[in-house]
Amino acid sequence: MEYIILIVVLAVLIVALGGTMLLRPGRGLRRGRAGGEMPPGGGTGTIESGTRPAGGETGSGVGTATLPPPAQPAAPSAPLAPPAPARPVIEKPPPSAGRMTRLRARLARSQTGFGSALLSLLSRDRLDDDTWDEIEEVLITADVGVAPARQIVSDLRTRVKVEGTRTPEEVREMLRTELLAQVDTGASRALRTQRHEGRPAVVLVVGVNGTGKTTTCGKLARSLIGDGESVLLGAADTFRAAAADQLQTWGERVGAEIVRSDIEGADPASVAFEAVSKGIEAEVDVVLIDTAGRLHTKTGLMDELGKVKRVIEKRTAVDEVLLVLDATTGQNGLRQARVFAEVVDVSGIVLTKLDGTAKGGIVIAVQRELGVPVKLVGLGEGPDDLAPFEPATFVDAIIGA
Repeated sequence: MEYIILIVVLAVLIVALGGTMLLRPGRGLRRGRAGGEMPPGGGTGTIESGTRPAGGETGSGVGTATLPPPAQPAAPSAPLAPPAPARPVIEKPPPSAGRMTRLRARLARSQTGFGSALLSLLSRDRLDDDTWDEIEEVLITADVGVAPARQIVSDLRTRVKVEGTRTPEEVREMLRTELLAQVDTGASRALRTQRHEGRPAVVLVVGVNGTGKTTTCGKLARSLIGDGESVLLGAADTFRAAAADQLQTWGERVGAEIVRSDIEGADPASVAFEAVSKGIEAEVDVVLIDTAGRLHTKTGLMDELGKVKRVIEKRTAVDEVLLVLDATTGQNGLRQARVFAEVVDVSGIVLTKLDGTAKGGIVIAVQRELGVPVKLVGLGEGPDDLAPFEPATFVDAIIGA
């Protein structure tokens, strides 16, 4: 019994001494520092140099840990140069000869109704006054004009009386002869675009807004280059930036140089003069000058057009003044033509959109009104759809011959 009591007392003393040691953590921490041991987990001690923290990195100085060196930023690469713009492929346009014959089908589609009506009326067994009035009405509706229509009817009536009976072939030939007499005035339709006296030919292109003037310039440049001539383009339409851009695109496609101003609203006469001067220095064959579209009723704009022509003539003569008319405008186109002819002495007519109207009689009317020939016709929207005008081909397309 005494032994048991002694053992219990010893156990209580041992437990009491162990609790005292647990209440003194500082000694254990100091021992850990002196002996180089790791502090207990969850302690607040510092890591000395030479010790290894839990992450496996070697300490470097009190209270710090060695980190891997920061990644060096990659050297900036040189900026990529913008890709060079692709050079436009220079096209080789076909020659102008025979274009109207190739495009005759387009013309016939729009004009056949006019010719068919005339042939039908003339083929009647009996041609009385009412029939002749109908024939005259068909001609006037096709924009032939009142005076030319009456002249054609008078000539046809005379031939019918003289020749008597009429087969379909004879009627067709009779009508062809009369229309051709009105269309073919005998005036030269050749464009004066050859170098002469050691200088280039100068062609001034004029017209109202919306007739296709700038497009006509581009197509004419293609046609001339297709015929083996060198061309320089002058963008004297300085009021519409898109006109100069459009003309430049046409020139780049066929290798024609262009003179233009980078200042919107610049003096068009100055641009035209510079273009002619450069054309003389470069010894090109033709200088084509595109002018701003203007209403024929605006006196100030028309006077400015006259100034462009006068300024060019201080350097050299103007060989051609081409007036661009929209064939679909009919008699209104004639009023425009009269005013332009008074200001710049028009030498030739370009009729655009002739394939898009049944009023082909405008060819007769405008030639009779101005006394100048139709030299070029537009028969489509393609780049090579501008053709030298051929009276016989035109008349044959009308009557379906």
